[in-house]
Amino acid sequence: MENKEGIYFINKPAGWTSFDVVAKMRGITGIRSIGHAGTLDPFATGLLIILVGKEFTKRQSEFMKLDKEYEATLKLGEASTTGDTEGEITPFAKVRNLGKPKREEISSILNKFIGEIEQTPPPHSAIKINGERAYKKARRGEQFEIPKRKITIYDLELIDCKYPFVKFRVKCSSGTYIRTLGQDIAKALGTEGYLTELRRTKIGDYAVSGAKKIEDLNENK
Repeated sequence: MENKEGIYFINKPAGWTSFDVVAKMRGITGIRSIGHAGTLDPFATGLLIILVGKEFTKRQSEFMKLDKEYEATLKLGEASTTGDTEGEITPFAKVRNLGKPKREEISSILNKFIGEIEQTPPPHSAIKINGERAYKKARRGEQFEIPKRKITIYDLELIDCKYPFVKFRVKCSSGTYIRTLGQDIAKALGTEGYLTELRRTKIGDYAVSGAKKIEDLNENK
């Protein structure tokens, strides 16, 4: 890697935190001034923009503000304390009167989320509450409130539906929590749900198809 400073488009694997990728890039480049433009949860995969060097980390807010696109798989009928596979999973006891939701019903529900909506970020998030990350408070079992925020869902498309799994594609504004969106969709269908898969496919005009794997960067060290 001759020109170590710059903008790197990484295809993050599952099991890695965004900071894990930053730490790996520090080891690869030998540069301490490294940041990322938008956290991905450990279970999530997909596009992560890494900024290496002081001149490039200054552009962090520029990339953070860009719209995002994701593909996600939602499992209905069970709840997770974190909204994903990392949390404590419990079955949802309440039985829907309508039985298993049909594809048309799910598509109709998804359409209701398109536009500007209010969303409450999840307790297990990196949002700061009184100077401390919310997820740290949540892990200690503390009770606290996170203010609602306005977000925009530009497009929400049903990809596949094989009960209890619902796969969808979403294009949204910065600041949208897809875990919360999945939970809200499940509630609108009369049940609970959590994400079993989440993949960020685009940030602005940058697509994951053009991103590199961490091992590919190692090879060019």
